[in-house]
Amino acid sequence: MDWDEPTKKPATVTVGEDLSTLGIAELEARIAALKGEIGRVETEIAKKKAQASAADSLFKS
Repeated sequence: MDWDEPTKKPATVTVGEDLSTLGIAELEARIAALKGEIGRVETEIAKKKAQASAADSLFKS
């Protein structure tokens, strides 16, 4: 490792991480990553609700 090279931060977001050391661009990228993750979670919730609804209607018949 060359000490003159900047260190790369991991692409993952850690909830509760100290944000004071991040720049504006890094904070904006973090927001974009979190919004993307929220969308991904909402999609998964919708899938699971649809599966539960299908199962409920199958067993109610």
